Amino acid sequence: MIFLRWILNTLVLLMVAYIVPGVSFTGFWAALITSVVLGLLNALIRPLILLLTLPINLLTLGIFTLVINGFMFWLASSIVKGFDITDFAAAFWGAVVYAAITMIINYFLEKK
Repeated sequence: MIFLRWILNTLVLLMVAYIVPGVSFTGFWAALITSVVLGLLNALIRPLILLLTLPINLLTLGIFTLVINGFMFWLASSIVKGFDITDFAAAFWGAVVYAAITMIINYFLEKK
């Protein structure tokens, strides 16, 4: 099941690169590695950042979480060679599209 999610997340990342201008991959392997890096960043660093930005998150009723997701996307692009993002707007919209598509996929995977 983990392997299936990993491959699906990789395919979603390739789809995001196709949909969002400014997001690009040099190949499938870069997207595969990016999928792992995004998972690790979201598991290890994102909770700390969410905790540190809790006041602004409360003021914006959680909308600031989208900015944090964009930051995680941008951070992954700075770690992985072959995953390029031109600016923060591309990272933001890439993260929004990525989150939306993975949410739909997870809904169907959980629905057994």
